[in-house]
Amino acid sequence: MAKRFPIHPAKPELICWGCDKYCPADSMACGNGSDRTQHPVELFGPDWDTFGLNAHDAAQENDKAPAGPDLSLE
Repeated sequence: MAKRFPIHPAKPELICWGCDKYCPADSMACGNGSDRTQHPVELFGPDWDTFGLNAHDAAQENDKAPAGPDLSLE
């Protein structure tokens, strides 16, 4: 069974995200040791999961979310 992939990890720079082993960046077991695989949050920013293949699904979820209070100053 594969591990769940974290959406917003606390310190993504400390882990290689290339496989399900999630090795420390300084001792990768599965790679050739050249470089670690970065987490998408490092490459695309904190909203990485709201665009791409699942962008349509994310947009529908945002439309269903209840509107919060209006905090405008007008």
